[in-house]
Amino acid sequence: MSQGVLEHVNFTVTDPEKTAERLCDLFGWKIRWKGAAKYDGFTVHVGSDDSYLAIYAKGTPGDPAEETYFTRGGLNHIGVVVDDLDVVEARARAMGYEPHSHADYEPGRRFYFDDEDGIEFEVVSYA
Repeated sequence: MSQGVLEHVNFTVTDPEKTAERLCDLFGWKIRWKGAAKYDGFTVHVGSDDSYLAIYAKGTPGDPAEETYFTRGGLNHIGVVVDDLDVVEARARAMGYEPHSHADYEPGRRFYFDDEDGIEFEVVSYA
């Protein structure tokens, strides 16, 4: 049986280029591609050689649902694995993000932060 590998996640933000730049600075990622997208929108692909986030906008997106965990098809959070959790948390704080929900669990440690569009990121380290 063939096993699938996650390639990308696509979501809508206010400013794809600004969001991509912040994610590059935070996680050491690169912009893989950017250009015209579905419905006359604009997308930036940001990530590593193996996987990426497709960050999309068309005009001015509407406000997100109040609580995505109660919205069918809602984006609850995006998990990113890093080697050094403390370094990435310091970067997140320097960018003005408020890390929260810190936890140590078997087999790793984690924290969360919300970006300007209300998208929650989980940052985890198994080191």
